[in-house]
Amino acid sequence: MTDDQLAADKQPEPAAVRLAKKVKELRKLMNLSDNEVAIRAGYSRQYIASAQKVGKNLPSRELVKALDNVLDANGVLVALRTEAKDEQMRLRARLTDSPASAVPPATPEAVPSHRVRASQDQWLEVRNTPGVRGRELTELAAWLYPESSRGPGGHVLTGPGWLLDEPVELDDVRLLWSESQRPVPPLAPVDHVLPLTDRGHRYTNYSRAVRDLVRPRLLENRLSYRLLGLDTRRGMELTFGTTSFFETFDVKQSVAHEFKSAWLAAERSVPDWDALPLRRSIGDPFDPDRLLMSPGINTLTIRRGRDGDHRFVLHERDGGKVADGGGLCHVMPAGEFQPSSVDPTDVYNDFSLWRNIMREFSEEFLGNPEHDGNSPQPIDYATREPFRSFERFRDAGRFRLWHYGLVIEPLELGAMQLTVAVLDDHVFDELFANLVRTNDEGKIVGGNGRTDMPFSGEAIERLNPRLSASALTLLRIAWRDRTLLL
Repeated sequence: MTDDQLAADKQPEPAAVRLAKKVKELRKLMNLSDNEVAIRAGYSRQYIASAQKVGKNLPSRELVKALDNVLDANGVLVALRTEAKDEQMRLRARLTDSPASAVPPATPEAVPSHRVRASQDQWLEVRNTPGVRGRELTELAAWLYPESSRGPGGHVLTGPGWLLDEPVELDDVRLLWSESQRPVPPLAPVDHVLPLTDRGHRYTNYSRAVRDLVRPRLLENRLSYRLLGLDTRRGMELTFGTTSFFETFDVKQSVAHEFKSAWLAAERSVPDWDALPLRRSIGDPFDPDRLLMSPGINTLTIRRGRDGDHRFVLHERDGGKVADGGGLCHVMPAGEFQPSSVDPTDVYNDFSLWRNIMREFSEEFLGNPEHDGNSPQPIDYATREPFRSFERFRDAGRFRLWHYGLVIEPLELGAMQLTVAVLDDHVFDELFANLVRTNDEGKIVGGNGRTDMPFSGEAIERLNPRLSASALTLLRIAWRDRTLLL
């Protein structure tokens, strides 16, 4: 078990887990078999066995009442089931009550269809910003902030203690959980970054507009882990709670859209702060109490060659498949830091950087369907493939992971974690023998028939114009620290 999983034990066990454990504990205390409990409770043995397994489908109230009576629990089991149901409903409400589900208010006066079309066309034009070259807007947005807030090369933003001088092993990053979540100030007003709907009223949030007008193949609201605090006094320590993907997406895309619009109005120059009221209202982008953050994990994967021929994997995101980040090349795998489902058992089981990275490797490298928590039990990372093999090689020291800390993408003000995975060549070849060149989000970039690129300073600089800001930053600092990493 890794340190980030150990630290995650500070997260309270879900009531569903405690319920299953309590049933088993009381049964053993009374020295009863499953069959004996079943006879006394009036249920089949399978029902009794199922009640002692951690799962997302809670045992029925009637079954729990019967078990409470048979096992002399004095209402403890009934109370745990009630608590478990409340936990499920509370987390699901984070998605169903999301601003993305809000219905815009009706408009008393009809809006001419030509005005609706003009509004939507203008919004799409600003969003697509024709003529932009690569990272141009991202790097212009970085210039709004003082040099002390910019990372190496000026491509990303980084706060005090956010980006480490040299990486630490992933096990040294401690994850802490907090049930206390302060709401951030609402991002408002947002009318100037939203178009009209077909019915003539203003969209209430960015994600709904993207869903209707851009229609990307991948745009789903999921529960995400929300960054609540960062402390480097005792090493890298990150505190999390929960948010939803659409909540953070709306903030990032609204801020980016505002900058694009102001940039166009300023004749493609860096706009003044007066033209950026949303960004100005956030103020300090490194304060989780001011800016809603859910830092995804960007992992640079290096194949360590025994002969010194080290390679890395690069991914070009397809703008037609994803809602953001299309067109540029990124390190791989990269994804949101989120549980596999909204169920409390998954929120608890998946609260781990390593487990999140493993799921991304499975999906992006091997083309496996997204691990969306549809199974009745939480993911068994110890026995289920490919996770079992990932764990085996990591335990053997052949699959190593490093963490560089956090940065912020300047255009969207989206936080992200920078990590590096180094695999021995034979381990890489075994684990990813069925590496897919094209996945749900884009394609792998390679040369001369290969699915990787040489890990060299020359290759990194040659790829420079095609790389996202975070990818270029991570590749350069990894190359700088190659002796340590390799």
